[in-house]
Amino acid sequence: MKQLGEAINDSISDSEQIAEVISRVRADGYDIFVVLEATVGFNAREPEAVVDESSPQSEPELHINQQDAHFLKSLRISVEPKPGRKNEKPA
Repeated sequence: MKQLGEAINDSISDSEQIAEVISRVRADGYDIFVVLEATVGFNAREPEAVVDESSPQSEPELHINQQDAHFLKSLRISVEPKPGRKNEKPA
């Protein structure tokens, strides 16, 4: 996590485009500070299933946990089940 934070900080610090914009803001008489918030989560990966290439392809199932739903909602993304899906709520 520390290395990831340092890598992000270095990328921003080394950006000529960001430095140029900050210089213009300062030239206009403003002090500037940048605060970035990043949420990084870790989930253990499940072993990948072997795909049988000879069988017909079906539409993959979408599994969303509570954390996924909260994140999508914060981005104002709604995930509604398609009609006929087994996790569809009755009307």
